[in-house]
Amino acid sequence: MKAVIQRVSQCRVTVDGNVTGEISDGFLILLGVEQNDTEKDAEKLSAKIAVLRIFTDENDKMNLSLKDIDGEVLVVSNFTLCANCRKGRRPNFENAARPETADPLYEYFCQCMLSNGIRKVEKGIFGADMKVSLLNDGPVTIIINSKDLA
Repeated sequence: MKAVIQRVSQCRVTVDGNVTGEISDGFLILLGVEQNDTEKDAEKLSAKIAVLRIFTDENDKMNLSLKDIDGEVLVVSNFTLCANCRKGRRPNFENAARPETADPLYEYFCQCMLSNGIRKVEKGIFGADMKVSLLNDGPVTIIINSKDLA
């Protein structure tokens, strides 16, 4: 499971002109679910993200976590994070999990974020053509792969 985390001061996702998720200070999480991912990957990744210290403290040091600032999360499914670009000019998405596997794991990841103490978890719509707008704070952008976590 791969996540691109962007520290934001505001973020929203729309589908067909309708807002499906909106947050203020927190993380936009683009989430890619790969073929061999399991609930364990969602648990490890969400636990790490909840305590990742990338918000600044009173000394302008990255010492505060999402939980510390009572931050919010907007999670958007994004199978293109699973792209393999090694050959040719067109990405290969064969590593992406099929929708019948990816959607439940995406939903489970969102539930895990709540279980890890994040009070507000908003979502896009799995598989939809989504428009995401954000005000990146920093900018701070972190990439995490659940397979790299202990």
